[in-house]
Amino acid sequence: MKTLILLQQLLLFAFLNSLPCLRAQNFTDSNLPIVIINTDIDPNTGQPAVIPDEPKVLADMKVIYHPDGSRNYVSDQNNPDFLNYNGRIGIELRGTTSQMLPKKPYGLTTLMDDNVTNNNVSILGMPSENDWILNSFAYDPSLLRDALSYNLSRSIGNYSTRLVYCEVLINGDYKGLYIFMEKIKIDNDRINLVKLTTQDNSLPEVTGGYITKADKNTGGDPVAWTMPSYSGPWAWVDYIHDQPKPEDITQQQHNYIYNYFNAFQQSMTSGNSSLVNGYPSRIDIPSFIDFMIINELASNVDAYQYSTFFHKDRGGKLRAGPVWDLNLTYGNDLFLWGMDRSRTDVWQFNYENRGSKFWKDLFDHSTFNCYLTKRWNELASPGEPLSYEVICGQIDEIVDSISEAVVRENQRWGTIGNHPAQIAEMKTWLQTRINWLNDHLVDYQNCANPEVPELVINKIHYHPQEEPGFSDDDLEFIEILNNSNETVDLTGIYLREPGIGYQFPPNSIIGPFEFIRLAGNASVFEQFYGFEPFDEYLRDLSNKSFNLLLCDAFGNIIDQVHYFDSSPWPEEPDGDGPYLDLISPELDNSLPENWVASYDPLLFLPDQNSSVNLSLFPNPASTSCIIESEQRIENISLIDIFGKTVMNIPHISSHTCVITTEALESAVYFVLVKMTNGSVSRIKLVVI
Repeated sequence: MKTLILLQQLLLFAFLNSLPCLRAQNFTDSNLPIVIINTDIDPNTGQPAVIPDEPKVLADMKVIYHPDGSRNYVSDQNNPDFLNYNGRIGIELRGTTSQMLPKKPYGLTTLMDDNVTNNNVSILGMPSENDWILNSFAYDPSLLRDALSYNLSRSIGNYSTRLVYCEVLINGDYKGLYIFMEKIKIDNDRINLVKLTTQDNSLPEVTGGYITKADKNTGGDPVAWTMPSYSGPWAWVDYIHDQPKPEDITQQQHNYIYNYFNAFQQSMTSGNSSLVNGYPSRIDIPSFIDFMIINELASNVDAYQYSTFFHKDRGGKLRAGPVWDLNLTYGNDLFLWGMDRSRTDVWQFNYENRGSKFWKDLFDHSTFNCYLTKRWNELASPGEPLSYEVICGQIDEIVDSISEAVVRENQRWGTIGNHPAQIAEMKTWLQTRINWLNDHLVDYQNCANPEVPELVINKIHYHPQEEPGFSDDDLEFIEILNNSNETVDLTGIYLREPGIGYQFPPNSIIGPFEFIRLAGNASVFEQFYGFEPFDEYLRDLSNKSFNLLLCDAFGNIIDQVHYFDSSPWPEEPDGDGPYLDLISPELDNSLPENWVASYDPLLFLPDQNSSVNLSLFPNPASTSCIIESEQRIENISLIDIFGKTVMNIPHISSHTCVITTEALESAVYFVLVKMTNGSVSRIKLVVI
């Protein structure tokens, strides 16, 4: 197989290098940003260094961009007002067969002036980082298949590489149109995972974070393991460690992620859909669904077998994505090799590059297929991100922005041909593909309206004030309220977004109108507050902004709060002491106006002490009720469901007590009864 791939590469190299390599007219200005790169002088030749496959060579880079959106000029390279970046980089060729083309793709790292230290910077509005890519559109005459696919994936709620079109000059040579884009990487603003160190070899640290890919090993990285495919007994899928790098990953970390993938495949082979140990307990189902939808919409010939990424956060489930390398899509393929696989009438997971068996196993599982079908019909309906009209609008927007650069690109390389015809053909293909998917993804009645429990994210302490003897991050907590009169089984429920990895233990429950606290550090929480939290999540809440997404095992949203540390959200919880407190569980907690900053102390409500014979009547009560106990009562407190004390009756010293309720709002309250012997019991009271 490797011999065949090598032969194909050599034939392609010979053919493409026989193509005419044209020089463009004198390039002076563009409606797009302009990237100017000048490599350092090679002391052996006295000429600017040639950019190799590896290692990176040093260079200067300037990014010319007028913030007001006006035209950019090469002559602006000495005007600091129009330099989006002006500094040092390390640059190398990237890709496998793509770097054999006359027009090369590049990878680059922004550096400090010492030429060694990485320089995290924001370029063209993208979040600060140091690893970047110049995408050269290998094998894609439309010049937009990657960009369109990444934008579509992002539009349906997933992280996908951000990008900006630009034109590039290297050592005075006009290289044409490129995409300046993010490299897939662990970073809070890219794939938000914790970075493993060589010391993270036991639970829970060893559980994340990982980026793993199914791919060719032609990039030099060794194959970490293989998995079988339905393509036949000779067909195996190669898996490669992306992060940690193969040279950095420990044996314990390798064993963990390898065993995790295999346990996932075993659950699919056996059809195990248990919320405790089946596939819903191991993978983030929405990410797998969205990954399949984007790749099947595009009919990506490499999907599942190559350039297929997965990631797993500490304490979190395995997630599919982000999508990557979608140049052989939307009807495009390596036609020079006689290949025509990006078809409108096939499932790519069941066609040629089928990938690991679990892809088809997932599609064939009735529940997964139901949610996949439901998601497709939601996304492809009129006006939604994957409808034909909306996608065509995105295509037209890209084409309009690059139209003048396309002329120069064709003059430089002569590989585009009739660009308007390319786009028209792509749109026709897309309409046919969407129609085929609509015909094959129809029935989702069994999962159309899933029931989810009435759990409410009620308190968020994302940036506690540092207290004597306690670090601020260790005092974090999240409070979740069961806003119903039903006991809720928490099995399978999890916090979905990377950044906070947490899945409730199997068979754990929360009673009616009870609340539980998840702490950033359980032992510190207990020391500080005086009682144990329900459990502990891994990693820390963001001090700026985070999307808390509480879901059931299949990804159905139970509750969602995307908080911020700035107005219109209350700003005091950002390190000044108070926490975010929901005014009422009946209010929409996605709206900042329904939250306040609260200093109220957390209250521990113990379970009813069954050894004490305690009664309360009438219950529900309207104006008053009587509480009786076989033991002498010392003190009674009424607590609302937010943990706030609304009534306190001290110094009772009797077996009975009358509680006046007519001034209380109609709601559920907890009556805390402290006996003279020091024991405490609790009973619920409904006021009507």
